[in-house]
Amino acid sequence: MSPTPPARRLRLHLPRRMFAQVLLMQVAIAAGVAVLATGLFLAPLSDQLDDQAMRRALSIAQTTAAQPQIAEDLADTPATAGGPVQREAERIRSATKAEYIVVMDRRGVRWSHPTPSEIGRLVSTDPGQALAGHDVMQIDSGTLGRTARGKVPLRDGDGKIVGAVSVGIAYDSVRARLLHAIPGLFAYAGGALAVGALAAWLISRRVQRQTRDLAFSDISALLAEREAMLHGIREGVVALDRAGRIRLLNDEARRLLGIGDEAVGRSLDEALGEGRTADVLAGRVTGTDLLTVRGQRVLVANRMPTDDGGAVATLRDRTELEQLGRELDSTRGLIDALRAQDHEHANRMHTVLGLLELEMYDDAVEFVGEVVGDHRATAEQVAEKIQDPLLAALLVGKATVAAERGVALSLADRTGLPDRLIDPRGLVTIVGNLVDNALDATAGTPLARVEVELQAEGRTATLRVRDTGPGIPEEQRELIFTEGWSTKQRPAHRERGIGLPLVRRLAERQGGSATVGEAAGGGAEFTVVLPEALAEADLEPALTVLSDPHAHTVAEEESR
Repeated sequence: MSPTPPARRLRLHLPRRMFAQVLLMQVAIAAGVAVLATGLFLAPLSDQLDDQAMRRALSIAQTTAAQPQIAEDLADTPATAGGPVQREAERIRSATKAEYIVVMDRRGVRWSHPTPSEIGRLVSTDPGQALAGHDVMQIDSGTLGRTARGKVPLRDGDGKIVGAVSVGIAYDSVRARLLHAIPGLFAYAGGALAVGALAAWLISRRVQRQTRDLAFSDISALLAEREAMLHGIREGVVALDRAGRIRLLNDEARRLLGIGDEAVGRSLDEALGEGRTADVLAGRVTGTDLLTVRGQRVLVANRMPTDDGGAVATLRDRTELEQLGRELDSTRGLIDALRAQDHEHANRMHTVLGLLELEMYDDAVEFVGEVVGDHRATAEQVAEKIQDPLLAALLVGKATVAAERGVALSLADRTGLPDRLIDPRGLVTIVGNLVDNALDATAGTPLARVEVELQAEGRTATLRVRDTGPGIPEEQRELIFTEGWSTKQRPAHRERGIGLPLVRRLAERQGGSATVGEAAGGGAEFTVVLPEALAEADLEPALTVLSDPHAHTVAEEESR
């Protein structure tokens, strides 16, 4: 026998789309509120109608009992269908539309009734409270059915209780009033429900537009994917609200900017401090692939506004790429210098060969001695004044490149730097940038000359680089230290406007400064002061190495 298939459970399938679920929930809430409000209104309404009917019956009974003639007729006439008490009671009943008006004596015998045959009989309900002098209101059943009743004592002229008056209002009329009020109440409730449903539909349509008609599961999946993507990519992401406050940072952005979770909710100026990085991320500087320097890192930033008035900025670390670009530039410079030296060496060899063929041996020896002596003199001069090997090698190489470009590179007479540099690579970066800038500014001009002066006083090192170029206008002397600013054409493999900002950053990191002014003979003069550049004279310089591993990752840069 085949097994009995399991019973299938009835499941309610809610719509998948978020706006449809919101609409359904809001309509259900509006309907529930309408039903609840209607029930809460109908519950006390029935009690209020009963109370009104009983009070009306009591009022008619009190009015009837207040007529002294009825008490007199009750004492002087018999209880008959045509008696004066019956006639007066029926007159009042017809005028007030009451169901009945019963006048009774102290024994409970009726003297009036809508049905004449009931006159002379005992009443069907206990009249004890009314005969005891109390007013009574109640809903009760009698010979005429269920009624709202009011009973009061009947007194003679002396105030003595001689009987009671009972007045009844048909309960069917009370129920009819209640039923008559229900359709109107439902109409109001239906109108309120319709308005609520319309409002719910409008809200749901707005939710549909804002959520791009996605389901709750889709939104949940998107959030999970966003978290994974933001923290997995190797690019910094910073999200800003419409007020410019940080509302999201991924792990790479925290690393590149050097900030943590405490920056969330704060403005960029508060979190990063004033500067180009904050200006770029805030949109105060516009453009694509904007260059900025944060600490020792070279960053490329792009900013995209969002529909809610905020923005999302992305950051890429270009430090290594900039280093490779500068190394490529250095390699090209060396290749050009080697090519020029090869050409010059060939010319010198041809000259020596010609002197030998002409048997001018003494002149050949003198020519070779002059060529070797000039290069040796330059190297010895640099090594004598600059005792740090890295810096001396840099200046010797730059002198060769300067000679090939037609620029005379020399050291000032007052130059003197001992071999006690704490961060020689940082100073190499500074000198290399400034000398390259000076060579670019003077190359191709008449009597081009660049002078380097390095002095040490205690632990302070002062660097001055002068050139005979066109100089820097006074209004641009601070602007040239801004990241991304340059007057030169951008090379294909990297950005301009990094070298001088890094020079200033390296100087400020050591508590120093970098400024530019006008040289004595025209041109520009850059001055860098490094108060803590040298170790104490009685300490070995190799014992302390304070150089940041990123300080020398960005080499020479043309910035003016």
